Amino acid sequence: MADTHHINFVPVDIEMEVAEDESILDAAFRQGIHLMHGCREGRCSACKSYMLDGDVQMDNYSTFACNEAEEAEGYVLLCRSYAYSDCEIELLNFDEDELLGGAPIQDVRTRVAAIEPVTTDIVSLRLDVVEPETFEFKPGQYVDLSVPGTEEKRSFSIATTQATPDKLEFLIKKYPGGLFAGLLSDGLSPGDEIMINGPYGSCTLRNGHVLPIVCIGGGAGMAPLLSLLRHISETGLNRPVRFYYGARTAADLFYLDEIAALGEKIADFRFVACLSESADGAPDGVEVAEGNVTDIVNSHESDLARTEVYFCGPPPMVDAALALADQHSVPRDQTFYDKFTSPAFD
Repeated sequence: MADTHHINFVPVDIEMEVAEDESILDAAFRQGIHLMHGCREGRCSACKSYMLDGDVQMDNYSTFACNEAEEAEGYVLLCRSYAYSDCEIELLNFDEDELLGGAPIQDVRTRVAAIEPVTTDIVSLRLDVVEPETFEFKPGQYVDLSVPGTEEKRSFSIATTQATPDKLEFLIKKYPGGLFAGLLSDGLSPGDEIMINGPYGSCTLRNGHVLPIVCIGGGAGMAPLLSLLRHISETGLNRPVRFYYGARTAADLFYLDEIAALGEKIADFRFVACLSESADGAPDGVEVAEGNVTDIVNSHESDLARTEVYFCGPPPMVDAALALADQHSVPRDQTFYDKFTSPAFD
């Protein structure tokens, strides 16, 4: 059995144990401590923290998330850090309400209910929760799906809400040659079982917040934002909501009728379809703007710093949205996203 050590997090004064064969982030999840995180693969820097005392070693990680100079200063990525002594660690990015109040990480057995294309390259995967009977998560979070027949896992955001805790929907982009994408085309059928693990992610609504909400999405990044919209509609949350969705052409838009129906239940709602290549063929009744989604947000939202910004999409779009938030001086605690990728983005 691996040796265990004590971790003390400051300034929140939370203690926990960690075994030498588990990352500090995984140990926190196991003990119900929800530290800030994103990709969980050392690529995004969401879990970057500062070592005050102790001995840790970091597994492979991207120097974009933590460069050599930062590592030399004592910065670490908790998702890649393994403790070999008792440690004191300063959390640089945390939400006190979330730290001990998140949904527990679970292994859940599910069964495929339906696989339906919604565009030429995005598929709706619907799963029925089998064991346990329901799955607790927050709107905007994601899970790891085990790829049947392999040891691989892929991360996908949940599009549904706790209104249906026994039924989950995922919107998945089919990348050419993708491992999971191949199964969606030929290999998975209704009735097949898939194990999931989660929930993960910090792209969730905070209780008691009142600022207007700006959602920026693209591609399969529709999923967590749709979950947020569904939740806002179901609960009657009284906050202005703006949803900017980026696609190439009108043929790449989907769920427009549901978005319109959800918008009717939100007191102050606006949806803008942002088409980067052509606006030809856009359906009647949908507000359309031509250009990249972040450029359109920039032109429409002059007071972005006085909003909460939620975004999800392909990595280049997420990078552009982060740059936009920085350009408008949006405070860090008003910016919510999960930047996760998987091999070959599949």
